[in-house]
Amino acid sequence: MNNIIIAIDGYSSTGKGTFAVEIARRLGILYLDSGALYRTVTLYALRNGEIEWNGEIHDRMLQEDLLLGKVDISVAANPDGSMRVFLGGDDVSGKIRELEVARNVSAIATLPFVRNFVDEQLHRLGAKGCVMDGRDIGTAVFPNADLKIFMTADARIRAQRRVLQMEAAGQHPDFEAILRNVQERDYIDSHRAMNPLRKADDAIELDNSHMTVEEQMVWLDGILRERFNLSIL
Repeated sequence: MNNIIIAIDGYSSTGKGTFAVEIARRLGILYLDSGALYRTVTLYALRNGEIEWNGEIHDRMLQEDLLLGKVDISVAANPDGSMRVFLGGDDVSGKIRELEVARNVSAIATLPFVRNFVDEQLHRLGAKGCVMDGRDIGTAVFPNADLKIFMTADARIRAQRRVLQMEAAGQHPDFEAILRNVQERDYIDSHRAMNPLRKADDAIELDNSHMTVEEQMVWLDGILRERFNLSIL
């Protein structure tokens, strides 16, 4: 079953990445983080003056850079199954998780030419089987995925998760600022014109507000056994 495609969509900071990485590790298949690619495009735009301090995006400049191949993004797998992402050969896996990128990524991700660029990369990398998480994987990127999961959790719990993640990286985030960012991203992701965040009709919903990663694995194991005669426990 190394050619199985599992699409995981849902709100920010629901732990989609952690969940997807663990599934990929246990099944021995490729993990792809679509959000990391959007974040990397956002970092590129910030570094090259294509996003102003007030949030204004110079979209024509960014579109031209994407079309000309100036945004050089590559990925590599870590031993634990997680994904590293590179921008022009520079490992930016940590940089793309910083608050400045988080504040701008939803606006960048609403741009149709950015979504097309990222979708092309994801199709190429994941066509032979993968676990992929994002906002529109099951609805737009891989609508024929073998299994679709939609993840949700309480907004305050998601904000606290983000705070803990940033503190572990040596940052000192403000909880209320993070909570506002989570709520703003929820609204933007759900209301963008192109491929808004929504649960696919054939997706299974997972509310993990009060679940550990291992409890989520047990939940998924039951589904994999029933549908594919597979076990991850």
